[in-house]
Amino acid sequence: MGFALETQEALVNAKSKLEKKNLDLIVLNSLEDKGVDFGSDTNKVTFIDRDGTITPFDLKTKELVAKDLVDYLINMNDA
Repeated sequence: MGFALETQEALVNAKSKLEKKNLDLIVLNSLEDKGVDFGSDTNKVTFIDRDGTITPFDLKTKELVAKDLVDYLINMNDA
């Protein structure tokens, strides 16, 4: 698993990092999205997995983003 913080062409760059680093999952964090920055309590992420499945999430608290990530990893491991 890896993380991609992108400011431009977020999806393209995140997919490229996923492939280059041979990851099973990358969490895209785009600074292009409204309400997302280092000083805020909210975040909006997109999960991209190895098979190309893209799972976008709505803007939510960073605590709920962490819960989504843990839940995703548990379900991914069960698959």
